[in-house]
Amino acid sequence: MSEKIYALLLRLYPSRFRAEYGGDALQLFRDRARDERGFFPTLRLWFDLLADFAISVPSEYFHAQPAFIVSSVRPHLDGTPSFFLLENESPRLGALLFGSVLSLLAIATVSVLNGHGASYRPLSALVAQSHPKAARSSAPGRLPRRSADSEQRILASRQPTNTANALIEGDAEPGSSQSSFLLMLRRFGLVKPQALQPGPESVARTTVESVILDPAERHRVIDGVIANLRKHYIDQDAARKMADELLAHEKRGDDDAVTDGEAFAGLLTRQMRNVSPDRHLALIYSQDPLPQNPTGPTAEELARYWEAMKQQNCTFEKVEILPGNIGYLKLNSFPDPSLCRPIAMAAMASLNHADVIVFDLRDNRGGEPAMVALLAAYLFDHPEYWYNPRENTTQQSWTFSPVPGNRLADKPVYVLTSARTFSGAEQFCYDLKMLKRATLVGETTGGAAHSGVFHRIDDHFGMGIPETRPINPYAKTDWAETGVEPDVKVKAADALETALKLAQTKLHKN
Repeated sequence: MSEKIYALLLRLYPSRFRAEYGGDALQLFRDRARDERGFFPTLRLWFDLLADFAISVPSEYFHAQPAFIVSSVRPHLDGTPSFFLLENESPRLGALLFGSVLSLLAIATVSVLNGHGASYRPLSALVAQSHPKAARSSAPGRLPRRSADSEQRILASRQPTNTANALIEGDAEPGSSQSSFLLMLRRFGLVKPQALQPGPESVARTTVESVILDPAERHRVIDGVIANLRKHYIDQDAARKMADELLAHEKRGDDDAVTDGEAFAGLLTRQMRNVSPDRHLALIYSQDPLPQNPTGPTAEELARYWEAMKQQNCTFEKVEILPGNIGYLKLNSFPDPSLCRPIAMAAMASLNHADVIVFDLRDNRGGEPAMVALLAAYLFDHPEYWYNPRENTTQQSWTFSPVPGNRLADKPVYVLTSARTFSGAEQFCYDLKMLKRATLVGETTGGAAHSGVFHRIDDHFGMGIPETRPINPYAKTDWAETGVEPDVKVKAADALETALKLAQTKLHKN
């Protein structure tokens, strides 16, 4: 019930905002709902969410920030893409007023529901209610169409499913909508080169096809999963055990009742994770046929990306010297250094004589590890090992410090964080915190860390497999799913003020 209410509340946002962030928001809600159980934690969760609705919904309509309309990837040296194209959206006053009224009503409604012990139900259960049992196909591998009424109910709950070369970050509820899950993957930047991008025709479809699995098809998919585990999984002993477990389930007939492609993908994922609880290993089902030969973005898409970066100053939103000679840099992504290196270097040079540096990453959703390492290099006077859980540890895993002419290597550093801080931004926070080189101020970050490679099995099934062996010298675990805890925990909105007070106090002591 709680998730259903939250999904309805998301409709208050503009349509483009929902298309881009809806999957992310639902996954974050599931994570918090799973961890914050009980009356008071649940009440606190809803208070935080509704307060955010009250602030962010009007902001989205009045301040019509650019909305992402295309998500793609491009090949580059470090292996982690960050490709987004933008379009403007005009606010609608009627929708804004309606949303404000509905938000107030929702506060009262949720309070009553929580008081009556409403039970948590995953969104997948709601989808399943509108998902009719499909008749078995008379010919193996055929894609029977669902009825128009069924299509409308399904599409109301999820976007058309498309698959990217990605390894799942975080966990999905069994049978949950792969479409919102894969949107989250692309949004967090958890994709490798050779991405499988949907064509415009697949986005424009109004009906969806679904595979009806027969025993031969299920067996072929299981064989494909086992072959990929044995060939690519980083832990070969675990791969052998998972393969044996999948075969044992098949032999016992545990899979026989499953004829739906998405449900079958969820079932095999759970069977593998029961042996090796790797939340970054998953079988993925795509309703749209997967291309045989994955390719990167077109020249036109790349040109639009470059133009968007130029217009946004490579997402370096603000660089200035604040009172007290405090350098302030607000950065909303870590863009591709092949285009944005000059802007990044100019930004750091403008702060070279500051006594304190504040990096504002509260709206930074990650990007290029090469840009993360480039900025981090200014904070050390010697090469420093720079842990990246998404790449094998190599000779390139150190910062290129010292930077000639740089004076920031010994200056105090504060990093502002929020629950919207993801991926590469979290790497920046985690490494600096572990190295005791910065003080983190704000909220716990989003928890997007690992990635891997997507391996195609057939037209509709593929799997994400972690294939990297990075060395983490700081701890046995990193920030995957848990996020990076700040040193000074305050609301994101208060992080800058708090950091400035801390910086001024430190300067006075010195």
